[in-house]
Amino acid sequence: MKVMDQPEIVGRYAIFDRIALGGMASVHLGRFLGEAGFARTVAIKRLHAQNASDPHFVAMFIDEARLASRVRHPNVVPTLDVVTSADELFLVMEYVDGESLARLVKATGASGASVELRAAIAVVASVLAGLHAVHEAKSDHGEPLEMVHRDVSPENVIVGADGVARLADFGIAKAVTQIHTTRDGQLKGKLAYMAPEQLTGKPVTRRTDVFAASIVLWELLTMKRLFGAASEAEVVQGVLAAPIEAPSAVNASLPRALDEVVLRGLARDPAARWRTAAEMAQALEAIVEPASASRLGQWVRSVAGDALSDRARVLARVERYAT
Repeated sequence: MKVMDQPEIVGRYAIFDRIALGGMASVHLGRFLGEAGFARTVAIKRLHAQNASDPHFVAMFIDEARLASRVRHPNVVPTLDVVTSADELFLVMEYVDGESLARLVKATGASGASVELRAAIAVVASVLAGLHAVHEAKSDHGEPLEMVHRDVSPENVIVGADGVARLADFGIAKAVTQIHTTRDGQLKGKLAYMAPEQLTGKPVTRRTDVFAASIVLWELLTMKRLFGAASEAEVVQGVLAAPIEAPSAVNASLPRALDEVVLRGLARDPAARWRTAAEMAQALEAIVEPASASRLGQWVRSVAGDALSDRARVLARVERYAT
């Protein structure tokens, strides 16, 4: 975590310590500074300068973020605001005290352990519930917006210390896909969670997100990468044509009934997949009872306790400053 002595003030926001860095943006702790001493801690996703200076990208980003603000669901990190200036573009989101699923899985695997089955089901069922809310979102006039997340991956799932898994980064995926970059392995990492129709430039639908969520589930159940490869070309070939093993063939302790649910979600023909994310979540929960929120929160704290404690100290300093 990069520590800042003093925040940078941009409009109504004080931007503090960087808590994550990616190929497209950095994520910072921030505070909304309102009237009469009102303040609120937020997460600020700050786009890198080369993107913030691209008018086409900025217009698409703002348009997508505006749509994202229509989604209100416990399993989706809320989009609160978008800020633009001559050289700034950032997205303001609710701050979640938790850790990304990617980091949690990496830390769990490094210790030689596996993600508990009920925890895996709880996380993915929550992600699917959040996706269903995205897919069902409507305009101010009650018209279906037919939104698709396009970027479901372990990096974009935040599991809170409160035991709630939330889908993040909705609202920028479409804009990001217009920018071709391999910085920090960004493109290759995204390719491994894209559906065949997304890779081949065909229309994407809600079933595209179901495919990506099914990859996340397969990897949680097996603690292996499904489409991991050394090159982008190999990743693409894997997504399009490589045989997909049933999870129980990799992890014999898994219930065989899960295989059908996961493999249906991973069908390369979109018409053969689950019709909705909610339908897949119901099928999973009928086979395995999801872990409770308290159990899931306990897992997060046991795996990421040190990181959460460090962040809590920084957060206390941020809130003291704002006060």
